[in-house]
Amino acid sequence: MKFTLSWLKDHLDTEASLDEILDALTDLGLEVEGVENPADKLGTFTIAKVKSAQQHPDADRLRVCMVDTDEGEKQIVCGAPNAREGITVVLAKPGDYVPGIDVTLSVGKIRGVESHGMMASERELELSDEHDGIIELPSGEVGQKFIDWLAENDPSKVDPVIEIAITPNRPDALGVHGIARDLAARGLGTLKPVEVTPVQGKFPCPIPVTIAPETHERACPVFYGRVIRGVKNGPSPQWLQDRLRAIGLRPISALVDITNFFTFDMNRPLHVFDADKVTGGLRVHAAQGGEKFLALDEKEYVLQSGMTAISVGDTVESLAGVMGGEASGCTEDTVNVFLEAAYFDPIRTAMTGRALKINSDARYRFERGIDPDWTADGIEAATQMILDLCGGEPSEVVVAGAIPDTARAYKLDTARVESLVGMSIPADEQRATLTALGFRLEGDMAHVPSWRPDVLGEADLVEEVARVASLTKLQGKRLPRAHVGVPTGILTPLQKREAMARRTCAALGYNECVTYSFIDGDSAALFGGGADAMALENPISSEMSHMRPDLLPGLLQAAARNQARGFMDLSLFEVGPAFHGAEPADQHIQVAGLLVGHAAPRDPYGSRRAVDVYDAKADAEAVLAAIGAPAKAQILREAPEWWHPGRSGRVCLGPKKVLAVFGELHPKVLKAMDVKGPAMAFTVYLEEPPMPRKKGATRPALAASDLQVVERDFAFVLDADVEAAGVVNAAAGADKTLIEEVRVFDEFIGGSLGEGKKSLAITVRMQPVDKTLTEDEIEAVAKKIVEKVEKATGGSLRG
Repeated sequence: MKFTLSWLKDHLDTEASLDEILDALTDLGLEVEGVENPADKLGTFTIAKVKSAQQHPDADRLRVCMVDTDEGEKQIVCGAPNAREGITVVLAKPGDYVPGIDVTLSVGKIRGVESHGMMASERELELSDEHDGIIELPSGEVGQKFIDWLAENDPSKVDPVIEIAITPNRPDALGVHGIARDLAARGLGTLKPVEVTPVQGKFPCPIPVTIAPETHERACPVFYGRVIRGVKNGPSPQWLQDRLRAIGLRPISALVDITNFFTFDMNRPLHVFDADKVTGGLRVHAAQGGEKFLALDEKEYVLQSGMTAISVGDTVESLAGVMGGEASGCTEDTVNVFLEAAYFDPIRTAMTGRALKINSDARYRFERGIDPDWTADGIEAATQMILDLCGGEPSEVVVAGAIPDTARAYKLDTARVESLVGMSIPADEQRATLTALGFRLEGDMAHVPSWRPDVLGEADLVEEVARVASLTKLQGKRLPRAHVGVPTGILTPLQKREAMARRTCAALGYNECVTYSFIDGDSAALFGGGADAMALENPISSEMSHMRPDLLPGLLQAAARNQARGFMDLSLFEVGPAFHGAEPADQHIQVAGLLVGHAAPRDPYGSRRAVDVYDAKADAEAVLAAIGAPAKAQILREAPEWWHPGRSGRVCLGPKKVLAVFGELHPKVLKAMDVKGPAMAFTVYLEEPPMPRKKGATRPALAASDLQVVERDFAFVLDADVEAAGVVNAAAGADKTLIEEVRVFDEFIGGSLGEGKKSLAITVRMQPVDKTLTEDEIEAVAKKIVEKVEKATGGSLRG
């Protein structure tokens, strides 16, 4: 929204400076985006008089002028054809910046003659495109500031242009009068009333207007119109042209310029038809679809069903609230004009403009909401201006429909300002603020003005009071504590687990990925998903048609993209939800990690090796340990079908309580996902490990023993297919009180053992509880260990 300072002062009686107005606008929520102040670039130029002008000795088109300035008489070489003795000019001195030619002047020589400055043209000062000669002023004293002379004689040339940003909820600020109202409420002046006197019609309106029943209720509740005959549509007066040019509009003709003026002055879009081109009555109706319409932008549009059109017979003459038609548009030959002032539905207007991709000042205002109550006043005010500028004779006003009822009132609770906003504002000041903004107060009820569609409740009244009082007066205050002492944590146990898992994966060297929760159906089917219940009704694309059943598809897709760009060694992880059903509760939080390529870079020490299953197993166990999962868990073989059989396993607390899955991904999955393998991965189910019973953050006391630890080694001859886990579990169960840890440290296959046999060596660590163990006690425990292992595995102690 652009406007000039003088335009604002037509509505606001104020002595405030430009800077004060700019600060107040931003503080009121009408953020100033830019200011063009011509005085800033013209401030250094002064007025001078030419005392004499002689021919340059070495140039036919140059004159050597002696100029009377505020610094005495100066010699200036000038090539303008009108440079002559006795004229009053605008002087630019050495050191002055001339914006039109982007030059900072200095003393120079022109064809051997020194020149101490320049006499400027209008184009050189960016006042216009005129460059046929230097500026000749009809008055002015030597040394007078040029901007002061302009302010007295041609104020439009130094009128500041202000541009503000309007939020969609403030349509009242799309008119200069509405902006002035806000500033007056702030106390920067007095709002000048807009007095509209009805214009008496001289004859019945020859163009009737009807609104179709389906359109009347919402799309166009009311339509005002009248004919003005005998107008003379020429150029608009200079003051009107200057205002429109200042805000970036091109003056067209008096009739069109008047409608543009009211669009920006009062936020009241209007439209004018050439009445002689309207053969019949105007009909406001919903388009059937397929109608063609040639708009004022000289483009043809095809209307869609439901768009609000204004037609004569079957011909669309205007697109309601968006743009008029070329066929009935006004030209310089227009003699009789039909003036329209109507109210159109904001939502329908916005949908029409977006569908046809038409942007206009009228659409911009109608889709945000204009003041419906000013419709009647708008046509009267515009009629009067047309009569003043173009002459003519007005008809009676024809009215179709009725102005929509926007009356509503809300209770003003003056005590709520402090509780909602945190500012203490006296009740009398609150009431005065709302009154200045146009609200009508009856006791505690505040009746909302028709130009404020954004005020829809009691809280909005509080916002208006606080906005005008200035939110910069707010002082930061600490929130009171609900309980004395150290505040309790706000994160849930599961949120803490997520954070710890994310931290642990990052510490292990993984890079975090954040992928979509949607994947394609084929990828979902590879990981046990892809059912119709998991399909999206309105997917973003065919590659995002289903909810993901696991995090690994997203990581594999990321790996494929990285490999396509030459990055073959990858460590990726993600923490997020996966979905096993269509109900809101059918989701679970996972931590997934993916390893592809090698575990280390090339180096002289041969540390580079391909990643294997045990890397994924170790990382999964590290994540489980970090989130507090039980240390003693079972490793079972059977894993879902997307894992490589025999190279994967499940970390369980029993057959049905799965904490994690790890291993190598199946080659068919890698091929389908276009990933060059092998690839190792793990998935940890964060919600499965039991939550700690203790809610506090304190740790238990350190249970350290001062008794000597005893370690014994055992080697067993076993069948080759016996699992090491069975040996470890059997040994640990020999004496759960004393045995602290059992570890495998050696495996030997072949040799004297024979075919199908292996030797497995374990270390058993025993920690005494109440006394140091004697040799007999140690031997007794060792005997139990041998018996347990031999019974569980069918093996024997190696001799």
